[in-house]
Amino acid sequence: MPKSAPSSAPSPASTGTLTRRGLMFILSSPSGAGKTTVSRMLLEHDPDICISVSCTTRPPRPGEIDGKDYHFVSRAEFDRMVADEEFLEWAEVFGNCYGTPKAQVKAGLKEGQDYLFDIDWQGTQQLYQKLERDVVRVFLLPPSIDELRRRLTGRGTDSADVIAGRMDRARSEISHWDGYDYVVVNDDIQACFEKVKKILEAERLRRARQTGLIGFVRELMQPGG
Repeated sequence: MPKSAPSSAPSPASTGTLTRRGLMFILSSPSGAGKTTVSRMLLEHDPDICISVSCTTRPPRPGEIDGKDYHFVSRAEFDRMVADEEFLEWAEVFGNCYGTPKAQVKAGLKEGQDYLFDIDWQGTQQLYQKLERDVVRVFLLPPSIDELRRRLTGRGTDSADVIAGRMDRARSEISHWDGYDYVVVNDDIQACFEKVKKILEAERLRRARQTGLIGFVRELMQPGG
C-alpha cells in the first residue's frame, strides 16, 4: 500500500505547540478589594485572554461603548433572553441585571479562547454548575475590613449611606470565599497581580485542557521519530 502524502503543516511534536481548550477565568471580590484593577492589568499584559462582554440593563456610564464594555439592553429584552436561556449566568445587582451570553463563549472555548469574568459569587456558582471543567475561580480578599472601608471612602464617589450598603454587601460576599478554587489577599496590587497571573499560567497547563496532548505523545513515541 502506498504511503500517504505527508502533511504540509508542521506536526505538534516538531513545533512544540498543542491544541488547547480555552478556560473561563473568574475573578471575584467585594467592591474595593481589587478585582477590576487586577482584571485590567491581566487584559493589558496577556494577549491570550479577553473579557467576556456581559449584557446589562443599566444605562451606559460616560465613556462606555455598547458592545465593548457591555451590551446595553432594555429590561424587556433581558427578560426575553433569560426566558430563551441565552445566558450562561445572570443576576440582579443594585436594581440592574447582568448576564453572560452563552453562544459566543461556548464557541470560543472550543477554539482555545480564554475568557475573563469579573462577576460576583452568584454568577460564579451558575457558571460552575453549567461548565465546571472550563471554570477557574479566584477570590480576592482585602487585607482587613478597615482597609476595605478606607478604599471605598477614598474613591470620593459615594455617599456615606452607599458606602455602608457596600460594606454590608462586602461582608456577605466574603462569606462565600470557600466556594472558590483560589483565594488571594490583595495587600499589594502588584504582588496580587503576579499571583493571579501564576494561577492562570498553571491552569492553562492542566492535562485535561491539552486536547492535542494524546496525538502529540503518540507522535513522540513513534519508532525512528
